[in-house]
Amino acid sequence: MSSSTKIASLELGRIVAIITILLMHCQVAMHYAEINGEPWLGFIINQISRFAVPLFFIIAGYFIADKLQRAPFVTLKAYARPLLRIWLIWSLISLLMPFNFGEAFQQGYLYERLPYWDSLLAWPLNSLFEGGLVHLWFIPGLLCAIAIVAICLHLGWSKAILPVALGLYLYGVLAGSYQQVSGLEAPIFTRNGPFFSTLLVASGYLIRQHQFKLSFGPALLLALLGMAGHFGEAILLKSYYQVPFPVHDFVFSTVVWGIGVFLMLMARPNWGQHPQLIDTAQMVLPFYILHLLVAIVMFNIADSLQLSGLSKDLMIVLGTLVLSIMLIKSIQQTRLNHILFR
Repeated sequence: MSSSTKIASLELGRIVAIITILLMHCQVAMHYAEINGEPWLGFIINQISRFAVPLFFIIAGYFIADKLQRAPFVTLKAYARPLLRIWLIWSLISLLMPFNFGEAFQQGYLYERLPYWDSLLAWPLNSLFEGGLVHLWFIPGLLCAIAIVAICLHLGWSKAILPVALGLYLYGVLAGSYQQVSGLEAPIFTRNGPFFSTLLVASGYLIRQHQFKLSFGPALLLALLGMAGHFGEAILLKSYYQVPFPVHDFVFSTVVWGIGVFLMLMARPNWGQHPQLIDTAQMVLPFYILHLLVAIVMFNIADSLQLSGLSKDLMIVLGTLVLSIMLIKSIQQTRLNHILFR
């Protein structure tokens, strides 16, 4: 999620993306504002964030492209070491931290934790590609994608990158959101691992290598078409196959949406050109890693206060935002920063 060369508009895009992820993980409007018994405002907020992780993958592929081209395996090793350390540490923290404080206090720590550990052990391969908490899947997914691109480059199969990535993405969609249509099964939840990340990282890599650009108007149109396609697919799958609306991490159109947003930002590189914004963007990766654990704390506090509706959403979102930033800034002043976030 970070880069060595800063482009202001991409930094702005990362900040907007992480805010939408925060709203999704805080389950904003998922229990009120219902239409025909369903929280459609919550559904829309949930799905409007689905460009965010694709954008992170594309940005990563864009900025790693030159290094991958020069030294594929050296670059893979340099990226893998710190990311795997971060993934392992935060997975362990997530495994140890109780999610339901009331239950842990009343019934005991192990009573609360054991069902969660058992659920991860019941699907060990998927847990390996995900980690101790659901959002940590991003790190193995990123490393899988970089590894596949690196292998292709090392073997001199650069022309195979796009076909391999497309094949993985198509399989991921068919065995994921379209599983009830295709009947395909996958050994892991296809959001995890290489299925979607490879095409997105490869897209960033290929955009950099071929210096592909679009002017702002066509890029905006591409993003809007991708977003409309994503929502359209979600609505059709719900209407005809009863696939729940919020479960769609990726459908066929999601990659178009992500690429369109990336090219749109690249067409306006000076958007967000302010030192404070650039500094703020450096907290995106720490915030992504930390925020869901903080949100769990805020959910427990909101429940203990018996909050509901908009007041509950505001407390959870603002509390998660403020407390996460405070914790990140505090950690950054210590030696733990290098261990936990870098």
